[in-house]
Amino acid sequence: MRWNLPPGQMPEAWFNVVPQLPEPLQPDLHPGTREPVGPDDLSPLFPMALIGQEVTSEPWVDIPGEVIDVLRLWRPTPLVRAQRLERALGTPARIYYKDESVSPAGSHKPNTAVPQAFYNKQAGITRLATETGAGQWGSALAFACALFGLECKVYMVRASYNQKPYRRVMMEVWGGSVVPSPVDDPDSPGSLGSAISDAVRDAVSREDTHYSLGSVLNHVLLHQTVIGLEAKEQLASAGERLPDIVIGSCGGGSNLGGISLPFVPDAGVDLLAVEPSSCPTLTEGTFRYDFADVAKMTPLLPMYTLGHEFMPPSIHAGGLRYHGDAPIISDLVKAGRMRAVAYPQGKVFEAAVQFARTQGTIPAPETAHAIRAVMDEALAAKQAGEEKVILFSYSGHGLLDLGAYDDFLHGRLDRD
Repeated sequence: MRWNLPPGQMPEAWFNVVPQLPEPLQPDLHPGTREPVGPDDLSPLFPMALIGQEVTSEPWVDIPGEVIDVLRLWRPTPLVRAQRLERALGTPARIYYKDESVSPAGSHKPNTAVPQAFYNKQAGITRLATETGAGQWGSALAFACALFGLECKVYMVRASYNQKPYRRVMMEVWGGSVVPSPVDDPDSPGSLGSAISDAVRDAVSREDTHYSLGSVLNHVLLHQTVIGLEAKEQLASAGERLPDIVIGSCGGGSNLGGISLPFVPDAGVDLLAVEPSSCPTLTEGTFRYDFADVAKMTPLLPMYTLGHEFMPPSIHAGGLRYHGDAPIISDLVKAGRMRAVAYPQGKVFEAAVQFARTQGTIPAPETAHAIRAVMDEALAAKQAGEEKVILFSYSGHGLLDLGAYDDFLHGRLDRD
């Protein structure tokens, strides 16, 4: 039960949700002056093309042909109906997932890594610096930089650097240079906020280098909308008009935004963000201006946050260990257009193993958060006798996360 689109039906433009938001986005603020940031403030970090996408109000943004050519190495990605999981749960719900694990890096992250590398190459930049949590973003950017002939420096959160050595190897195979973060505190497990500080500090110190971010910012979520745009066409091919609910795991918001934002204009579609209870930004954080990094070098963003100095526990879903959320996602939650739930690590891995034993594939710990919520929604539909259509983003595989599964299967996993 798979629906594939031919390469020629890959989206040729990204969907910009900003004009569709229930409340206008508040501006990002300069860290020093607290005034709204302008293009000149961002130019040391990003090329003008990406700065333009960050602030555009155009409903659609064309995808460059050179970017489409690379994305077609794996896109369009399949839409799969999880019938074996449906039968195991005994639910009348129909469960579909967009399989983003088929990309070269094994996740959704190359959808934005490729255009970011392309635009920086166009601008004459020869080196990119970035952070990564679990390593999915770092591997995606290393892959993209290899294709466009750029150097790639990755600051990997130390907890994940130690937990996931083969993610580091992936980055190095594609030519990336990887170091654990924070670089100035080898005893710290690190956080995405501290790794961002390391990467920004690197970028602003060299004229040949820009900073590249894998989540949170508007242009990143824009690039990811290829996921939901394709899913809409594929659901129609499967005979479904619209899903009743769209579910995605949420750390900074790129995966969740990718699957859900194209459905924001569809009023009857429920949108659900899923996060770890150990880093509950949307469910327990406050909506306010906060820095994206520990060192307070980045602009202040209007978002749900636990505070830029928050140090989350070293859970295996390293991509979800971020203190804040994308302003776009935060806007939707604040306005009530999207809701959020949080789960402890033990319940997430229980769902991941059940998925693997029914559907066959092993999900990344980040993806498993969405799967936990999918199962709960499907069981609720069973109890209510409702034939719900559930769509979720299978944002990445867990083939390099087997250490986490080993811990779970042998009772060593912290279930919180």
